[in-house]
Amino acid sequence: MNTYNSISECLCQKKTIITIGTFDGVHIGHRTILEKIINSAQGLHCESLVLTFFPHPRMILQEGSLVKLLNTMDEKIGLLQEIGIDNLIVHPFNKEFSQLTAEEFVKTILVDQLQVQKIIIGYDHRFGINRSADIKDLILFGDKYGFEVEQISAQEIDAIAVSSTKIRNALANGTISLANEYLGYNYFFTGTVVKGKQLGRTIGFPTANIHIKEDYKLIPKNGVYLVKSPLNNTLAYGMMNIGKRPTVNGENQTIEVHFIDFDQNLYGQEITIEVLEFIRDEHKFDSLESLKNQIQKDKDFCITYLHNTTF
Repeated sequence: MNTYNSISECLCQKKTIITIGTFDGVHIGHRTILEKIINSAQGLHCESLVLTFFPHPRMILQEGSLVKLLNTMDEKIGLLQEIGIDNLIVHPFNKEFSQLTAEEFVKTILVDQLQVQKIIIGYDHRFGINRSADIKDLILFGDKYGFEVEQISAQEIDAIAVSSTKIRNALANGTISLANEYLGYNYFFTGTVVKGKQLGRTIGFPTANIHIKEDYKLIPKNGVYLVKSPLNNTLAYGMMNIGKRPTVNGENQTIEVHFIDFDQNLYGQEITIEVLEFIRDEHKFDSLESLKNQIQKDKDFCITYLHNTTF
C-alpha cells in the first residue's frame, strides 16, 4: 500500500476508485465498503484509494472536543494495508482546508489531483465549507466532471454507526468479546515499556508498565484483563491492570501487564497488547497481602481460561 501524508503527494498511476472517511476502528462495517472499492478498482482496472484526515475534523472544528479514537493513525494504516487498499492519503485537516467550497474540493482535489473515476460514499455524506453540499450535489459534479458516484445505503451506514457505538460502549463496559466481534479482530494498543515503581516485582508479579504516547487513543475501562502480546519472537499471554492502583494510593491511571511464564527485560521496547477478555473491576484492598492473593487468583483464572479457550 502506498501511504501519502497529503493529497499533493499522491502519485497514482491510474484512475482511482475513492472513498472518504475517518474509518475509526476499521471494523467489520467499514470492511464492506473497503471491499467494494477494492473490487470496483479491480473490475475497472483502476487503483483503490482511501482519503482520510488527521487530526480528526472534530478536534479542529469543535474546540475543546475530547475525541477518543479506536485506532491511532499508525494502527489504522496497518489495518488498511492488511485489507489490501492500493493507496491511502492521510491529509492534514485544518481550518484552511475546511474552507474549500464543494466544487473546489471536487475539481481541484478529486478530479485534478486524484484522477477520480468513481467515488463510493455514504448517502448522508456532506462536504465543502460548512458541510454545505450533499450527495445530490456530488452526483451533479460527477456528471459535470465525468466520474461515477455510488451511494452507500442508509442501511449500511446505520450498521456502521451501530457497530462503532457498540464497540465504544463495549470497551467502556468491559464486554471485550462483543467489541472484538464487531471489530473483526482483537482490540489492541501499542506502547513503550517504561520503568514504574516496581511494586509488582516485590510481591512476585513483575509487570511491564505501558506508556501510550497518543492521548487520543481510547483505553478500555479500569480493571483487570486477559491479554496477549507478540514478544521477542514468541506469543506471551498475561493479565493487564488498567487503573489508579488504589491499594497503594495511586493517583494517575497506569497500564501494567504481568506476562505469564515470561521473564525478559522489555524496558524501552515498543510492544502491542491485544485485549482478549475482561476479568474483574479494579478494587482497593486492605493490604498488599490481600492484593497479592487476588492477583494469584486472577492468574489462576487466566491459566484455566486459556486452557479452555482458543484465541
